[in-house]
Amino acid sequence: MSHTQEIHTPVTPEELAHTFEDVPVEVDLKAYAIEDWITLALFWLMTGCVFLQFFTRYVLNDSYAWTEEIAVNCLIGVVFLGAVMCVRVSRHIQVDVLYHYLPARLTRVMAIAVDLVRIGFFAYGSWLMWRYMEIVADERMVTVDLPRNIVFYSVLAAFVLMLLRSIQVFVANMRRGYSVLERPEEFQSVGD
Repeated sequence: MSHTQEIHTPVTPEELAHTFEDVPVEVDLKAYAIEDWITLALFWLMTGCVFLQFFTRYVLNDSYAWTEEIAVNCLIGVVFLGAVMCVRVSRHIQVDVLYHYLPARLTRVMAIAVDLVRIGFFAYGSWLMWRYMEIVADERMVTVDLPRNIVFYSVLAAFVLMLLRSIQVFVANMRRGYSVLERPEEFQSVGD
């Protein structure tokens, strides 16, 4: 059994002080869209509700029942609105192994087919959500006297946004001449 010993390089106080003089990294917020900020707000609202639920249950021994329902509804919004971002930046799980072994002309046809199927899927999902909302339009939340339509409309909006974003991705792929499936290396960012 070999023992690895940690090696610590001594650092002088001057060297340590100079590390704080480095120019801070420039933050670029242009990569984020409105749905990303709404998702972030929903995430923090959900986090606050979960913390409040934990605090009232285990510290005060008298939990607020409404926090769980609000947190669950926020989670639904985070999932579906977060999926919009994944569509926009082509980050959903995808299998691209065939694209490495097949001829470029065939993979181009396959990539176009994937884009069209994705557009069709989100169009159908939007239509199904619209139909579902007609069925459950008058439901109310259990612990809070609010309409469940708030949640349903956010899911419908997410499906419509995913449809629109998938059309944007399709148009960009057509203009570019390739998609992330064909050339994943072209879509790698510095932080990946």
